[in-house]
Amino acid sequence: MATLIKDGKIVDEASPPPDMALLEASDDPGALADTLDRLNVVAVRFPAFGDGRGYSTGRLLRERYGYRGELRAVGEVARDHLYLMAQCGFDAFQLRAGEDPQEALAAFNDFSEAYQASAARPRPLFRRRCA
Repeated sequence: MATLIKDGKIVDEASPPPDMALLEASDDPGALADTLDRLNVVAVRFPAFGDGRGYSTGRLLRERYGYRGELRAVGEVARDHLYLMAQCGFDAFQLRAGEDPQEALAAFNDFSEAYQASAARPRPLFRRRCA
């Protein structure tokens, strides 16, 4: 059973959804471009703690390909990365074994503001302040 953080809640999932596509770190997200509108869940595997290719994949799926379904981070997903993963467009997180789900939830409150533009906030802080 996988422990997910989804919609600000801890969820135990017995099995992955049947319509989920899985992208490895080395996969081209453009390969799914024609099928994204039929997928409810796209999972991106983070193979190692220090491998950041999944962040780019998340942003590409959201910004270039317009994916609006659930974008799930799987693999080596740790508390330290959750806030940045969310900024890249991930909205579900399958925690690696041994991660405390309550501690992981707290990660989303580590920072009160982000200066940079992101998939979560397309306008940088100075643009949001001028509006």
